[in-house]
Amino acid sequence: MVIVGSGYGAAVTALRLAEAGREVLIVEMGRAWNSPGRDGRVFCKTLQPDGRAMWFKRRTEAPISNIFGLPVVDQPITPWAGVLDRVHLSDAMSVFAGRGVGGGSLVNGGMAVTPKRAYFEEILPFVDAAAMYGTYFPRANAGLRANTITAAALASTPAYRYARVAMKQAATVGLKTVTIPQVYDMDYLAAEQAGTVPRSALRQEVIYGNNHGKRSLDHTYLADALGTGRVTIQTLTRVDGIRREPDGTYVLALVQIDERGHVVRRREIGCGALVLAAGSLGSTELLLRARDGGALPDLPASVGEGWGNNGNVMAARWTNDRVGVVQSTMPVAAIDNWDDPVAPALVEITPFPMGFESMMVGHLAVAKIPERATLRYDAKAAALRADWQRGDNAGAIRALKRVMDPMNRKFRTAYRADLFRGGRIFGDDFCYHPLGGCQLGKTTDAHGRIPGHRGLYVNDGALVPGSVGVNPFVTITALAERNAAEAIVPDLS
Repeated sequence: MVIVGSGYGAAVTALRLAEAGREVLIVEMGRAWNSPGRDGRVFCKTLQPDGRAMWFKRRTEAPISNIFGLPVVDQPITPWAGVLDRVHLSDAMSVFAGRGVGGGSLVNGGMAVTPKRAYFEEILPFVDAAAMYGTYFPRANAGLRANTITAAALASTPAYRYARVAMKQAATVGLKTVTIPQVYDMDYLAAEQAGTVPRSALRQEVIYGNNHGKRSLDHTYLADALGTGRVTIQTLTRVDGIRREPDGTYVLALVQIDERGHVVRRREIGCGALVLAAGSLGSTELLLRARDGGALPDLPASVGEGWGNNGNVMAARWTNDRVGVVQSTMPVAAIDNWDDPVAPALVEITPFPMGFESMMVGHLAVAKIPERATLRYDAKAAALRADWQRGDNAGAIRALKRVMDPMNRKFRTAYRADLFRGGRIFGDDFCYHPLGGCQLGKTTDAHGRIPGHRGLYVNDGALVPGSVGVNPFVTITALAERNAAEAIVPDLS
């Protein structure tokens, strides 16, 4: 039994198969982030990056490129098997992805949000919502070890002053604010604030990994899976191709590299059952390459369709109020504007932990937009591409403006125009939440099986049709729990 990837879907599938008695091999293209560097830390500093920051880049490619209009954020680094990748799909869209054991859980902001039930039923009408909200979402949140900051802590913690300022200003103009669960340990954060433990969220750590406090998958689902004794993880190994033998065996062409990217070994392995859980981009690319290259020519024509950025767009505004020098990088609050009849969105209140008083607050929109792209594999360039255009984010920008404009008018503040490349006000050429490409109920059946390919499954964010209305990892985890319980484990037992 082989699983490609070690993110949310992969971790769930591995654990549930191992609990059912199956031996599981996880193939992960990144490294295991469990040994410190020469500075004694596993992950590098956000504002002092080195090779650990990015996946084989010569320069960091952070979401925010400028401070006060100066391009001082991105810095030269030595190419190495770092934790964060930025995958460029088109001139108008790139995707941030985690590289390593734990996938995106290593580099995300940890906001563990369950989607609005009505919207979930809209995007996946054939999935039993009662089972999802009664069983699988609770199971996912328990497995992820999600927790919520207390009202008292949110009201008093100095590192969340930026959230309180934004929540107060939003409420003043009639916007609804909510507290969001986190997979960061809120007790650990309180100890950071008290100065009794090493800092992580209060040390500007997030996009290049957290050294402490973060309940990433290597501390939850994957740790539990490895604890069964039936799961093995092969790291720094990419899958270059998939084919199927006449007896039904799936054969994977593997390329093992070292941490500097040099090829160490090439080999093939066979398996009777294969789960693709390499993320929206990774799983889709493997299927596109197999179909278009002729190895699995009868894969569905819909592979690559229905890809979306989950309505992601980012901006910042002045506040006319102090937001704090030390800010927690783990967001815990948002503006819930989902009931807006024109442009629904959940708008996260995000930090800018620059180490000085910036008088600004950031917002990341997760907007409901209908725009979708089709992914294709460019064999000549050996790269995944998407037909996403700049105008496809117009709806997400409109949704964010409907939250930020009223606050700017009320408090006589303005958007920051000195943070993104090209002096743009809106960061609309990247996303954190890639979804789709192997849509549930279209490319696969209702449980992630690929029709006509017995033993071949997709069980990750590629199944979700482009949008879920919130940070997607809880939904991905819950769907993976459902598919494992109702299809994968019964099929393979």
